[in-house]
This record gives sequence, structure tokens and C-alpha cells, in this order.
Amino acid sequence: DLEGRVDTSDAWIVERTGIRERRVVTSGETTASLAIAAGAAAIKAAGITPDEVELLVVATCTADQQLPATSAAVQDGLGLSCGALDVDAACAGFVYALVTAAAMVETGRVGAALVIGAETLSRITDPDDRGTVVLFGDGAGACVLRPGRTGLLAFDLGCDGSLGGILEVPVGERYIRMEGSEVFRRAVRVVVASAYAALERGGLGPGDVDVFIPHQANARIVSAACDRLGIPRDRTVMNLDRYGNTSAASIPIALAEACEAGRLREGDVVLLSGFGAGMTWASALLRWEAA
Repeated sequence: DLEGRVDTSDAWIVERTGIRERRVVTSGETTASLAIAAGAAAIKAAGITPDEVELLVVATCTADQQLPATSAAVQDGLGLSCGALDVDAACAGFVYALVTAAAMVETGRVGAALVIGAETLSRITDPDDRGTVVLFGDGAGACVLRPGRTGLLAFDLGCDGSLGGILEVPVGERYIRMEGSEVFRRAVRVVVASAYAALERGGLGPGDVDVFIPHQANARIVSAACDRLGIPRDRTVMNLDRYGNTSAASIPIALAEACEAGRLREGDVVLLSGFGAGMTWASALLRWEAA
């Protein structure tokens, strides 16, 4: 389909990005509807009921409308009766949301928290821009955090607002603009630095990581980060070949698939690391707590 519309080829896309497939919403689907489906699945997997959820945090940079927040529609769709908020840190958004929710749960003043990453990037991607149309897809993933079982050991959050122009949707415009080579160069650097910072704060090193789940942006970025961190490929979760870059949804989708495939065992050290527009970055070090 893309070969017929822009100057590209399947071979070029796979070689340069590692992406073979992407998912795109239909006319009847929204960021909220994807988030509702993912949230319902997470609630069921956690073995709790909706009325036990006391906080909802939705990470997205593709809100369905300017007002109200997407989390409001998600809260209603899931039948929750709790506070709800959106977090927009682009592709680092899920880790930002996870850390935010974990901090509130760990105070003891909030019970179970539902954290969702959901995006419909196809709606802000120029169908005629070969530099971006081959990359971005739609999707959602979610997890539940509970008191005494957040698993969060350490984290690192960061932002360099002076780099906002390398990946943006300018005011008054509809589509993403991206300086691909500059994003690539800086992404590898910030992923490695952020991951090391989280590991150091947790008193661990790359060799202690059982499962590494990076933001699924580009296979070459992930490979370069793994090489610099010294984390083997067999400990790294990669699924971008089937989904492309789903921004805030990429880490939770990969996390859910790793869990379903039996790659996550009780007590495993899990490292999450994302980077995105802003330029934002975020890493979280977890001790895996099964439902």
C-alpha cells in the first residue's frame, strides 16, 4: 500500500526501521476506545473489579479532543468511580504515567491504580510523508498497580525542551514533523543515559536486568542502545515489526505481550525505557510482581 503512495519500498522500510506491519484504527475507533479495551483487559488480568480502581492515568499525545481529557471518556467507558487524568510526554508517556501512579499508590492514600498508554497516531501522520508514514501505528496497553505491589525500584525522568522542534506537530498544523536523523542520534544517547541513571539509583547494573522493554521506535535504535548498555538481545522485548511506533502505547503493549508469553517471572528485574517529543525521556526499574 505504501509503495503505491510514496517513494519507498517494503525492503527499505524493513531494513531502515525493522517494521513489517502496523495497526490503524477504523472510522469507529478512537484513542479512548482503544484505551477502554486495554484497561478492561488489565483489570481482568489483575483479578480485581472496576470499583476497586481508585486512580486512572492515561498516557497519550493523541487525545480525541482538546477538552475534556481522554481519561474522562475512558473512566466512563470502564465504569470507574475515581479520579482520572491524562499525561502527555509523547513516547516516554507511559513510563511518566507509571511513575506518577506508583508514587500516589505508594503514599497509601490511593488503592489500585490503572495506567494506560493509548495512541491513534495514524490521525496525525501525513499519508504522503515517507519519512513518517512508514513508522507510526495505533494501539493501547495497560497495567494495574496495587499497594505494596507496584514493583517500582527506581526511575529517571527527563526533558530537554530546547529540542522540541525535532519532533512536533506545529501550532495550526495537523501532521507530525520529524528530523529523523537528529531524533535517531539523540534517542540512543538519552535511552542509554536514562537507563543507567535508573539502574544506579536502584543499586543495580545492566547485568542484573532480566527483561529490557524499550520504546519500540526503530530496530536500529533499540539495537544500538542494547549494545551500549550491554544487555543481550535475548533479554530484550521487541515487537515493533508488528506494530511500528505506537508512542505511549508501545511499552505497555510489549509489557503485556511479554507477560502473556511467559517471559516475565515473579521477582524478575524489568527495565522500561522510553524517549519522545519534548524531547522527553524516562526509565523505570521494576521488580516484577505478578497478578
